Amino acid sequence: MPYFDTASAAPLHPVARQALQASLDEGWADPARLYREGRRARLLLDASREAAAESVGCRPDELSFTPSGTHAVHAGIAGALAGRRRVGGHLVVSAVEHSSVLHAAELHAAGGGLVSEAPVDRLGRVSPSSYGDLVRPDTALACLQSANHEVGTVQPVAEVAGICGAAGVPLLVDAAQSLGWGPVEGAWSVLCASAHKWGGPAGVGLLAVRKGVRFSAQGPADERESGRSPGFVNLPAVVAAAASLRAVRAEADAEAARLRTLVDRLRRRVARLVPDVEVVGHPDLRLPHLVTFSCLYVDGETLLHELDRAGYSVSSGSSCTSSTLTPSHVLRAMGVLSEGNVRVSLPTGTTAADVNGFLELLPGVVAGVRESLGVAGADPGPTPGSGPGSGPGSAPGSGPGSGPGSPSASGPGSLPGTDSLEVDALGLRCPQPVIELARAIGRVRVGGTVTVLSDDEVARLDIPAWCVMRGQEYVGESPRPGGVAYTVRRVASA
Repeated sequence: MPYFDTASAAPLHPVARQALQASLDEGWADPARLYREGRRARLLLDASREAAAESVGCRPDELSFTPSGTHAVHAGIAGALAGRRRVGGHLVVSAVEHSSVLHAAELHAAGGGLVSEAPVDRLGRVSPSSYGDLVRPDTALACLQSANHEVGTVQPVAEVAGICGAAGVPLLVDAAQSLGWGPVEGAWSVLCASAHKWGGPAGVGLLAVRKGVRFSAQGPADERESGRSPGFVNLPAVVAAAASLRAVRAEADAEAARLRTLVDRLRRRVARLVPDVEVVGHPDLRLPHLVTFSCLYVDGETLLHELDRAGYSVSSGSSCTSSTLTPSHVLRAMGVLSEGNVRVSLPTGTTAADVNGFLELLPGVVAGVRESLGVAGADPGPTPGSGPGSGPGSAPGSGPGSGPGSPSASGPGSLPGTDSLEVDALGLRCPQPVIELARAIGRVRVGGTVTVLSDDEVARLDIPAWCVMRGQEYVGESPRPGGVAYTVRRVASA
């Protein structure tokens, strides 16, 4: 059945499998030794480095192999910051970087460094001018991903690199998601990538450091990999990673055009087939194989489980699929809906039939999840028992539709057409606070307000996003005992 999560890990490319099997016989010895087995291993390592460097667009002696892409990111950021410590300790990152970059930034801040975050627009793209505003004399390093791993938006790396270069600041690029599709343009200084993103084996990362960039490798070091990644490399995996990168790049243009057509179909038809859905990410400046959308009034974890039961493996940035119960930092930075989020990233060889099958299945699955949450149709609307007598003074279960799934109105103003209404959603998890808001908004007159009390962290993101989708005005939030009060003004028909 279709696997639609190559943004997490791509299936092993046939060329990677062949190279891995062959190099297990030829590449087992220590490439640092002078005897024939070592020389044979050294030839394989050098050839792999040259092939990978050609794909990256750097010199072979600028490229090191690391145990993972995350290791490459941490080593790259730490080394670049240490190499420029005399300049200062200021680091600039975008708000939508991969967690490995943000974790490295947190570590830097914990050690006394300063971190500035460049915002993104609603499509997930940074403005090059934001980096110009943030870069200053004590900036040691700036970081910007080449393309976003959750929504596929391609970032203006070349423009940002130019701005950083003019200020004398090196730019580190996380190219994990894009490198299989083509080289990263622009005068970047440091680049990181991970082989399992393009169909190579897991456990191989790339770290490229341009000549002239001040770089001081941190932690234990030895003579291997220019001192940037100590230890004996997994040579068979390195050979397979380099061979598969060259192979996927050879077919990238044709495959990108084919997959872009399928993703365009997904973007158009999901928006038509599924009520109350938001397709996120840039419609044009994006990776060719990835599309992300969020569904109102849907529990993301249940949605993923139902799609998995039907044979479709997809990913999600919804908080309800996370042990932390917080939404994706990418979706939060974009200010878009996070509930019912689905990320589809198509592997090489995906067929139109695979995509059509997903599109035929999806509307029924979403409708089924909504029905399980007590949402009828595209909009919950007022529920039975949510009018008079459903306020805080009513006993739980005292009327049809009352209880945890229905709003709790405060005082006599709960009659239809009232100026204000307060809904108690404390203790309810995503997507219930938004469902309660949708049920209540039609019960206030135009110009009136609904205030939702919630202790769910996701409400801070999803209630404003609901307002954008529904054409209502988000007034703001204020602290309340046990939670936060989110106020919405009705400015349009609910």
